[in-house]
Amino acid sequence: SLNVSSALNRVSAVNMHDVSADSSTEFPDRVSLMEVRLQAQEDEITLLKSSLADALRRISILDQQIPLLKQHLISGTSHRRSRGRPRSFFSFFLFLSAAPVSKVLSYVLVAPISLAHFVKTSDKHVEYAGGHKEGVVNNATLRYSLSEDRHSIKMFIRGRPITMYIPSNIQNYEDLRMEPPAEKLELDWVYGYRGRDCRANLYLLPSGEAVYFIACVVVLYHVDRRTQRHYLKHTDCVRCLAIHPDRVRVASGQMAGVDKDGKPLQPFVHIWDSATLVTLQQIGLGSFERGVGSVAFSYADSGAFLCVIDDSNEHMLSVWDCNKGTKQAEIKSTNEAVFAVEFSPADSNNIVTCGKSHVYFWTLSGGTLSKKQGIFGKYKKPKFIQCFVFSGTGDVLTGDSEGNILTWGKSAADIKTLGKGAKETYQIMRQTRAHEGSVFTLCVLQGGAILSGGGKDRRVIRWSVDLAPERECEIPEKFGAVRTIADVDGEELLVGTTRNAILRGTLSDGFVAIVQGHVDELWGLATHPSQNVFLTCGHDRQVCLWNAEEHRLDWCTTLEVRESGLCADFCPNGGVVSVGLNTGRWVVLDLQTQELVSDSTDGNEQLSVMRYSPGESRSSHSLLEKSTLRTSWIDGHSSFITHLDWSKDGKYIMSNSGDYEILYWDVAGGCKLLRNRFESKDREWASYTCVLGFHVMGVWLEGSDGTDINALCRSHSEKVVAVADDFCKVHLFQYPCPKPKAPSHKYEGHGSHVTNVCFTHNDSHLISMGGKDTCILQWRVTRGGQRYTLDRSTSDSSTSISSLEPGAEVCLSLPVLPM
Repeated sequence: SLNVSSALNRVSAVNMHDVSADSSTEFPDRVSLMEVRLQAQEDEITLLKSSLADALRRISILDQQIPLLKQHLISGTSHRRSRGRPRSFFSFFLFLSAAPVSKVLSYVLVAPISLAHFVKTSDKHVEYAGGHKEGVVNNATLRYSLSEDRHSIKMFIRGRPITMYIPSNIQNYEDLRMEPPAEKLELDWVYGYRGRDCRANLYLLPSGEAVYFIACVVVLYHVDRRTQRHYLKHTDCVRCLAIHPDRVRVASGQMAGVDKDGKPLQPFVHIWDSATLVTLQQIGLGSFERGVGSVAFSYADSGAFLCVIDDSNEHMLSVWDCNKGTKQAEIKSTNEAVFAVEFSPADSNNIVTCGKSHVYFWTLSGGTLSKKQGIFGKYKKPKFIQCFVFSGTGDVLTGDSEGNILTWGKSAADIKTLGKGAKETYQIMRQTRAHEGSVFTLCVLQGGAILSGGGKDRRVIRWSVDLAPERECEIPEKFGAVRTIADVDGEELLVGTTRNAILRGTLSDGFVAIVQGHVDELWGLATHPSQNVFLTCGHDRQVCLWNAEEHRLDWCTTLEVRESGLCADFCPNGGVVSVGLNTGRWVVLDLQTQELVSDSTDGNEQLSVMRYSPGESRSSHSLLEKSTLRTSWIDGHSSFITHLDWSKDGKYIMSNSGDYEILYWDVAGGCKLLRNRFESKDREWASYTCVLGFHVMGVWLEGSDGTDINALCRSHSEKVVAVADDFCKVHLFQYPCPKPKAPSHKYEGHGSHVTNVCFTHNDSHLISMGGKDTCILQWRVTRGGQRYTLDRSTSDSSTSISSLEPGAEVCLSLPVLPM
């Protein structure tokens, strides 16, 4: 599904210079639906393959045990019957020994999970999910059952049983009480900006703060003090912004989205105070379809009205009273994509919209909206009208996909040609060649000068009032095209780009980035073992090192073409970091020089997780020299490996797989699979990132299908565990949390599935990453209202213990094909 998402993202980016992703509302919906269906099919295929492999493995084990079972049955039948064990237990094994192989396989393929249930029919269980009898498989409900001897508990995901053994220090499992953790999270910093597919979303407030958005967060970033505040009242991705004429109030509109049960969430517009972050008005709840594409305040009447265009097929245009929150007028605008809407600064009854192959001039009269279409006449009709502004003379200037700035004016009715019924029209008065490729944005300065931003040529051009070019500057290629421009003081500018960066500078001196982010789906995350830095990577081929204390990008390197970073981990001494790629290749980078220390390839499938063993190494470079690099393979999972953890002594590994299997490995003993999982119940783990295990069993919500939790991370203090789920949420649980329905603190902010979470080295912060929202959120950990830090001198978990030879080992996972 990752490769499919990448392919779809590449397809949608082919025409990025000329066509915004907003140019069609139907195409993303169809693509999303196809992705959902494809994901479901791939999940089912994976489960079928893993179930078949598991069944074959079980049959192989039974074949080896049948002679012993027969002998045991003959000698001990009467004794077992006296204890009340049912005959079906024995007849089942006799059936396996006598039945043809084809019949056995047929039975296993139909109900591979029922096979395990049937063997255990004599066990008595205490149910933790109501309404279910033992032995009944329910693929839609998460269930738990405690064994009669109270030594283990079973967790059922999609009908598959997962046995987890209770540690020896827990005397009475049923008496355990789960409480929400004392620790909580506060949003500290937001890395990134959404410029790749949104427009007109960067403004400068009188407070000195730049206001923009990414994911579900509207960010207010003070460009001089380098501080952030956040508006957090949206429930799904924010798509548009507008600033009130008083330059204090802000309107922000969001997408519709869905909840965890797949039910649609209604989009709306919030009007809020940028000084206090208090919501003043909620506009249009239940009135918009799919989402809100564009918003604009009126100017002639000091912002009394708000115009909204939604993302429905008809792109409904509506006008709202800002103070009362009531709808004044509504009309279908067009079936084509709409990019922008604005009130005329001279008359609030006049509204202009533009989009795919059109410019519409609207008139509001008596609660009714009427439109006139702009006439292109002798001029070539462009495919897209990307943006427009009102000039100081009252004309409408549009920027289009042909690179032209068109000046529109009102023409008197042509009675001679069209007759007495002819009406006035809006026609092109002038065409000015401006850019190579699209004109993505226009901005009017206080003196009447015009700024334009280009797509393909990446130029920012200053024009005089009569559209004579005065000065220009080209932004660096690595930042992408110009998406939007905000005026600071007539000379200094803020520029938002299509590669999700915000630049600050002047046309004379050039521009530097003050906000940067990824531009495609994120998956890889690792925090440094002793410094406040972390590394991220994803489908955009960028590997980025971020400074969590200074809130900046320290460095960024680009992977080779067709390579994506999917996982990463720091060496215990923090000198190097390893990055696993989608091609089976993994590279080791020096943290200071960014130099490539090691380059290895293991297979040709993607690497989904990698973990260094605990302990201090002699030297990161000597560790990774070819002469000392040791490679060992562990093989035993029937599906792809999803998560790995090392024991504190560095001798054992715990792993999870795509078919919800928990396995343990003796690394020191030759990477052998530990058949008796009971022996691992008291083992202590250096980290806990496996999503399946006794200590984190309570993080799974009722109804989970096994793929709802993408990542999990225990704090270094071993007091809390953070969870990243598929429903845009970050959860904080106490650790351990081995009881069903454990309470948690839940945090919103991401606009898509949360792919990864990780605590910083001293537990002062938690880093979370969104998938397709390309957003990185840095959360401050607090306890009792105070910032929380870990005193490493009193924490056993912070001490690295290793009985291995000097030098660390890195464990990485490859997809495992069913045998």
